[in-house]
Amino acid sequence: MPTYTVHEPPNPHADRIDRAESLVFVKDGFSWLAALLAPLWLLAHRLWWPLLGYVLLSGVVQLAGHVAHADQRWIGLIGFGLNLLVGFEADTLRRWGLERRGWRTVGMVTGRSGLDCERRFYDGWLPSQPILASAAPRATPPGGGGWRSLGGLIGAR
Repeated sequence: MPTYTVHEPPNPHADRIDRAESLVFVKDGFSWLAALLAPLWLLAHRLWWPLLGYVLLSGVVQLAGHVAHADQRWIGLIGFGLNLLVGFEADTLRRWGLERRGWRTVGMVTGRSGLDCERRFYDGWLPSQPILASAAPRATPPGGGGWRSLGGLIGAR
């Protein structure tokens, strides 16, 4: 069963629906995409420090292999191991990146699928959140709004 941690941005919206839309669910477990395309995955998730570490470590391995005249199969195996490490630690790296940017963990949920986890989380989280109006201005009613929309009592044409 998949497990997700739920993260909220540093300055959440006042309205609970807007807050719910800004939440990020991070799946716990191995990430095949991160293992197969580690540098691109790190770049896509804006994990600059781990990406720098990955590039530096890959460069050191390549340089050490060249200086030691090591067989390229060993260098490839070490690179594969580095990608596997990124795949196993992808969720931790993503949580760390969110935490560094000021996000906070608001919950953890387990379910049969990603959608089931979201439903379970929102079923428990939404009722506990206050209903507040959004800071965005409300749309004007069809009658034009303002003092002229008071049923024609004031300033009727």
